[in-house]
Amino acid sequence: MSLSFTIARRELRGGLRGFRVFLACLALGVAAIAAVGTLRAGIQQGLTDQGAVILGGDAEMRFTYRAADAEERAWMERTARAVSEVYDFRSMVLTEGDQALTQIKAVDAAWPLTGAAELDPPIPVAEALADRDGLPGAIMDPVLIERLSLSIGDRFRLGTQDFRLTAALTREPDSASTGFTLGPRTVVRSEALAGSGLLASGSMYETRYRMLLPPGADLAALERQAETTFRDKGMRWTDSRRAAPGIETFVDRIGSFLVLVGLAGLAVGGVGISAAIRSYLDGKVETIATLKTLGAEGGLIFRSYLWQTAILSGLGIALGLALGALVPILAAPLIEASLPFPAQIRLAPMALVEAAFYGALSALIFTLLPLARTETIRPAALYRGGTGTRAWPRKRYLAALAILSVALVGSATWLSGIPELALGAAGGVLGALLVLGLAALALRLVARRLARSRMARGRPATRAALAAIGAPRSDATSVVLSLGLGLSVLAAVGQIDWNLRQAIATDLPTRAPAFFFIDIQPDQINPFLALIRANPAVTDTETAPMLRGVITRINDRPAREVAGDHWVVRGDRGITYAATPGPKTRITAGSFWAEDYAGDPQISFAAAEAAEIGLKLGDRMTVNILGRDLTATVTSFREVDFSNAGMGFVMTLNPAALAGAPHTHIATVYAPPEAEAAILREVAQTWPNITAIRIREAVDRVSEALSAIATATAWAAAGTLITGFVVLIGAAAAGERARIYESAILKTLGATRGRILSSFALRSALMGAAAGVVAVIAGGLSAWAVMTFVMDSTFRFEPLSAIGIVLGGVIATLLAGLAFALRPLAARPAGTLRAQD
Repeated sequence: MSLSFTIARRELRGGLRGFRVFLACLALGVAAIAAVGTLRAGIQQGLTDQGAVILGGDAEMRFTYRAADAEERAWMERTARAVSEVYDFRSMVLTEGDQALTQIKAVDAAWPLTGAAELDPPIPVAEALADRDGLPGAIMDPVLIERLSLSIGDRFRLGTQDFRLTAALTREPDSASTGFTLGPRTVVRSEALAGSGLLASGSMYETRYRMLLPPGADLAALERQAETTFRDKGMRWTDSRRAAPGIETFVDRIGSFLVLVGLAGLAVGGVGISAAIRSYLDGKVETIATLKTLGAEGGLIFRSYLWQTAILSGLGIALGLALGALVPILAAPLIEASLPFPAQIRLAPMALVEAAFYGALSALIFTLLPLARTETIRPAALYRGGTGTRAWPRKRYLAALAILSVALVGSATWLSGIPELALGAAGGVLGALLVLGLAALALRLVARRLARSRMARGRPATRAALAAIGAPRSDATSVVLSLGLGLSVLAAVGQIDWNLRQAIATDLPTRAPAFFFIDIQPDQINPFLALIRANPAVTDTETAPMLRGVITRINDRPAREVAGDHWVVRGDRGITYAATPGPKTRITAGSFWAEDYAGDPQISFAAAEAAEIGLKLGDRMTVNILGRDLTATVTSFREVDFSNAGMGFVMTLNPAALAGAPHTHIATVYAPPEAEAAILREVAQTWPNITAIRIREAVDRVSEALSAIATATAWAAAGTLITGFVVLIGAAAAGERARIYESAILKTLGATRGRILSSFALRSALMGAAAGVVAVIAGGLSAWAVMTFVMDSTFRFEPLSAIGIVLGGVIATLLAGLAFALRPLAARPAGTLRAQD
């Protein structure tokens, strides 16, 4: 090893010429992964360190449709130093000429227990919410203030209670813990809602009790005690260890996904790394031949060049780590200010270790085969003007390559925390590389055949371009692989984003209702339906009684033991009752109860969700409704379609099972867009307590979230494209010597500079177009798979982004190829040809 290291060290004295692409590809790939990891670690650290501020306390007990009873409140008072009660629900803000959906937070005098609310004008919260001239104060999100054209001091109504706007809520300290909301925030005092009619029996609201605990309190022990004491009362516990589990899970998943996209960038860079090593070794022909002539064995030569690539890989990884850590840290103030939750972006050692690990494995994988081929080189062939060998290396190197590849995929699967996504991404990258490799081979074969066909006769520039693409040492493979993979990711993102937007903007409104009306009291439902059905613009309406409950046990076992982390057991779910199945209901298994059934509780469950959690006919399910457990037998499964945003319940019970339970009704109303404003105004003026959720506005909120995800993925794909462009430049630079010789021959035969340039341009454009076309096909197939199997939606091919991808491929290869066309065009034939043997 010492001799091989000495040879490697002396070889590297010549500098980094020939390794610039190698270093750039490796550094960019590592930097992308390190940057994503640093950002993810910073957000996770902020969520952990600021857990109490995000949650609004050290711990929280949460109840659905009810306040804590005397026993629960007494336990909190004994356990905590301070307790704050918060009501959270949706309602309508009514002004003289307008109305809008809002998420109301009704707080007590102790709010906020932790952190501070920032208001404009900057007045204390107590002053902002205090009564003045008989009107309670309220603070509101600036977006909602602008939407309703309100000014400070203006009046508005919530339910039947008037309020006075006192300030804009510019920062809500515990907003991240409440998750995604359909409407902007309004904050009022709880006691001010006493006469509003919004918190009537059966209304849809949630109560949160934030607690400040004594120093050193054991959160895990308190959680176990609370869940044991109130296990059958529908209480849900959250504490500062995971104050915002939804955000944490989302950040972790999107971070893992972007790391996988970064690995795709490393795969693109690997093409450039492999090409750079091959080009470098081709330039070391005489050195390798001399060493072999002097008695050096193949293993010694392999180790000496392995040392060189290891040293250079270390340099490239170090550059990538520095770039990946430095950029997020420098941009930390801007990033932290733009996030709606706390983040502490700083040096993240484990994120850098992960990026370095991926970089080292990728470098070794993509350099192993070119290095292993040095053992098969024969000195005699080299001295006769050969340029190396294309023979396959020994089996031990192929076995090592397989082991390293499995290690890379396995580590990505394990570290991502999302095995299915990681394996799918790895399979997609490998599949794309295989398809692109086959496409490059097909391009070369077709180009070689066309160069000899009648089509090329009389067109020397075209024939020269086709012949160069089909030549044995053509750079078509490097171009198609490097550019094609980046374009494939971008094409898939574009197709998925377009299909989702079409489904939301076009398909959903044609099938979805115009409104969801909630909190309709039992004595209001008949007058409400009469008013709605009297409107000639209304095409259809549906209604159902509505309760919410938490599935606590299945067959006397904790629900999460049976169903895992399935969404139906993660929180409270909508529940209804019905004497008979509706006209659109399709029973897939079992039988519905009789219309006059009054026996033990029975439940009809959604068929697809039942299959996902392993539920069978005859199973017993315990649901906590308003703090009381109800155990019912599953007697039928129903087909429930959630894709049209219409009315759908996972659980339907027989009416006798819920007799006497306070509840409200919900309704869906189908009407054209031009009739929506009138319907909303009439309902809001007649029944101020009824909340209207406009489907179009809800869709807009979802679209914003999807846009953010698509943008993040597109930026990650852009990083992959930058790496691919670097590989293109490397391939163009590596082929410059061949193009100089080609240009000399063509000039000798009478070709003008313009014709030679057009040949070079045509060659680049054809390879770029091929990469773009294959990328569109690969991206389209990936998008179809995601939309069909993940999103459970239809897929339609979007041509405009596809055309853009192909044009992008052509332009990228043209720029890279023409950048290295000047020297070949300027070279003099005599000097070039005299240098050849």
